Amino acid sequence: MTGAAPLEAVVIETARLRLRRLAERDIAGFAALADDPLVYATTLRLPSPYRAEHARAYMEMQRAGLAAGDHLLLTIALKDEDTAIGSIGLTIDHGNNRAEIGFWIGTPYWNRGLTTEAAAALVGYGFERLGLNRIWGGHFAGNEASGRVQRKIGMKPEGILRQCLCKNGTYHDDVVHAVLREEFEPRVAWSAKPADEAAGGRRGG
Repeated sequence: MTGAAPLEAVVIETARLRLRRLAERDIAGFAALADDPLVYATTLRLPSPYRAEHARAYMEMQRAGLAAGDHLLLTIALKDEDTAIGSIGLTIDHGNNRAEIGFWIGTPYWNRGLTTEAAAALVGYGFERLGLNRIWGGHFAGNEASGRVQRKIGMKPEGILRQCLCKNGTYHDDVVHAVLREEFEPRVAWSAKPADEAAGGRRGG
């Protein structure tokens, strides 16, 4: 929606994760994780090959999304090491008070519950701090790992949009899940601070 108020630059923390802006120090490692055929196969918009210039473009998308007030794009980082391992975000439709969630995480960090932890925190933030009414997500038919994440954070299956997605000239069904604010139950403990305040106690980027 044009004319939306800017979003606050925020850092969200959970027991194991920090969701924050990408920093220059992250670029090489972040690009290496994104440049993985298995990650590419499960995402719609990630370029391949993925290079440092794409990571820097993602940094600009993070800034622009906040300024426009329609995208909250955050880097998933391990809390203890502050190492970037993936990306998560909300694309906000202010006119309908809803958002789409999307995420990816590097393959060395699969099957550890980290994506679920990040997604649960961001959905909680979307409802509690942004006042959204509905958050939904979709995934390629056959990508059951993403479906499990969505169900673990309380999303309910809503249906299959047949051949809704096109990637590399091939059409894919989009499997859709969603959760409403009135039915959401917090799944992880999280805290959020303005990015400038959160950066005060750790190394900058």
